[in-house]
Amino acid sequence: MSAPQPGAQPPALAAEALPPVPAAPAGALCENCGNPVAQRFCGACGQRLDSPVHSVWEFSAHAAEDLTHADSRLWRTLAALMFRPGHLTREFLAGRRARYLPPLRLYLVLSVAFFLWAGLANPHFQAVRIDPSDLAANGTPLAQGGKTVGADGKVTQSYVNETPEHRADRICKDATYNGPWEKTLGPLVPQACHRVLEDNGQHLAEAYLHNVPRAMFLFLPLLAAVMMLLYWRPRRFYIEHLLLFLHNHAFVFLLLLIAWPLRRLVPALGALIGWGVFFYLAWYVFRSMRVVYGQGRVRTTAKLAVMVLFYLVFGGLMLIATSLYTALTL
Repeated sequence: MSAPQPGAQPPALAAEALPPVPAAPAGALCENCGNPVAQRFCGACGQRLDSPVHSVWEFSAHAAEDLTHADSRLWRTLAALMFRPGHLTREFLAGRRARYLPPLRLYLVLSVAFFLWAGLANPHFQAVRIDPSDLAANGTPLAQGGKTVGADGKVTQSYVNETPEHRADRICKDATYNGPWEKTLGPLVPQACHRVLEDNGQHLAEAYLHNVPRAMFLFLPLLAAVMMLLYWRPRRFYIEHLLLFLHNHAFVFLLLLIAWPLRRLVPALGALIGWGVFFYLAWYVFRSMRVVYGQGRVRTTAKLAVMVLFYLVFGGLMLIATSLYTALTL
């Protein structure tokens, strides 16, 4: 009996580590790219070799398999994202990427889900509030003029037979802009004022929720640039900081997607859930920085404080810029 070669894996362990891959039928071709397929997946494009789906049952079976087996990395990724700060970033940088969802895809999916939920859960979200007390409840012209006291005690002037369009003309006639790019932005201000008043800001709110995800996508690279300054030595690549922000913001979206419905289901614990989210978020960001960068608690705390300051400043500027852009491009 010959001795095993040095470094060879015992048969039992080898079989356990590398489960047998079913071979494809002889002469099988990939339906996506037309190349020969030797096993279950095409070696050229990666598409799985499957029989055509002809029934709802077969389609459901494939979908269930994708969610529970073939694409189990979805659940692995979400679990790591929720409970292991910095783990996904460190794994990606170490080259262990196939077992998790790509960072950009993870961020985009969770951000879309978050803002979709925000729009559906808050159908009366308002970017601006316009007092409708000088309009009739059904939008028809007022029967008489004079002063009207609104629900908040504010006195407004009503006009006889004034339609929403006339009201917009009256309020927006003096709307002007004096600032940078006045020739370009000046004519847009009265137009934006008209559009906002005509539907009481509803379209503005929808456009704002639509533009915030885009602004966030531009916001993250700015924060990553700040991290380049904080972690100058030892020098790190820009993409390392950007990956950390992608994962951490994806975590924020996931955490809020869990916390918001929970607060609605158990309103009595709303304050407790809110504080729990705040402290867990603070610890998560701190821990993720330690895991990825490997620095001590004191240095990490100091850099986190600087990062929070920049985050608040840049975040405020981003929200203001998004509001102005939304209003001027309605």
